[in-house]
Amino acid sequence: MSNTQYLLTPRPKPNLISLVVPLYNEEEVVSLLFKRLQDLLGQLPCQAQVVMVNDGSSDATIVKLRDIAQADRRFEVLSLARNFGHQLAATAGLDAARGDAIVLMDADLQDPPELVLDMLVEYEKGYDVVYAQRLQRTGESIFKRASAWLFYRLMRALIYKDLPVDTGDYRLVSRRFLDALNHMRETHRFLRGMVAWVGFPQTAVPFVRPPRAAGETKYPLTKMLRFAWTAAISFSPLPLQASFFVGSIFFGIGFVYSLYALAQWLLGAYLVPGWTSVILVTSLGTGGVMILIGVLGEYVARIYEEIKGRPLYVISDKFNAPPGDGN
Repeated sequence: MSNTQYLLTPRPKPNLISLVVPLYNEEEVVSLLFKRLQDLLGQLPCQAQVVMVNDGSSDATIVKLRDIAQADRRFEVLSLARNFGHQLAATAGLDAARGDAIVLMDADLQDPPELVLDMLVEYEKGYDVVYAQRLQRTGESIFKRASAWLFYRLMRALIYKDLPVDTGDYRLVSRRFLDALNHMRETHRFLRGMVAWVGFPQTAVPFVRPPRAAGETKYPLTKMLRFAWTAAISFSPLPLQASFFVGSIFFGIGFVYSLYALAQWLLGAYLVPGWTSVILVTSLGTGGVMILIGVLGEYVARIYEEIKGRPLYVISDKFNAPPGDGN
């Protein structure tokens, strides 16, 4: 994390804590989640608001969330008009949070709700961000653990040096921090990087990540790669710089071969039309240009998306939640 020095000012327990939980096709885990959250609410030293965001699920998730809202008015449900993606669903929940302290967690119970009690201890010490840092990931394949380990370290080394390693979106933030974060309304969001960028005193609560309670992961390899790409181009010009480097290599190969051909001609060597070499240089050069255009196009496309000024999400239904439009 940042080397900035902070003066920690102890604060009282929050009057209200908001728990934000995005869900997408989690019908198998909703009942288990509801029970665990109810148990947690009984242990909290303050009032609680639970914001559950249905991210356009195609299964019975919304039906079960509606039943939960009818059974317990502390649970507010926002249903998005379609699947906007985890980061925007999380943003919708954070926008609706009214607490002095706000917790963002996943629905699969790999983020143990009971850890919130430890987070509150650090919050009362004066920290504005308390993130859950994984010591171990149980119930996951070697490939999943290795790719996650590599992702965070590459992001920290190449993209954003203050990004905490082995840390997902599970964290508690203060109201003043969330107010600052909510000023960042970019369409393509990488909340972990945005939280690190905002600053304020931050600390970690270590935990051993349990296996998923039910259902299947909503982040297969393809989604993980897209998420990594969004994270990279949202926080760094490095892909542009890398494409320039790759293009320079292709140009260098073509330049060296041109010198070789020129030397052959000056020495009067017999020159046979080199189909292979021509194809090689042409392919490399064309490939380099296409890579450069493609990476540049990604940045231009995202600028295009930003300047449209569209709302980040659209809410179709609410239960127990106050009126208001999503944005």
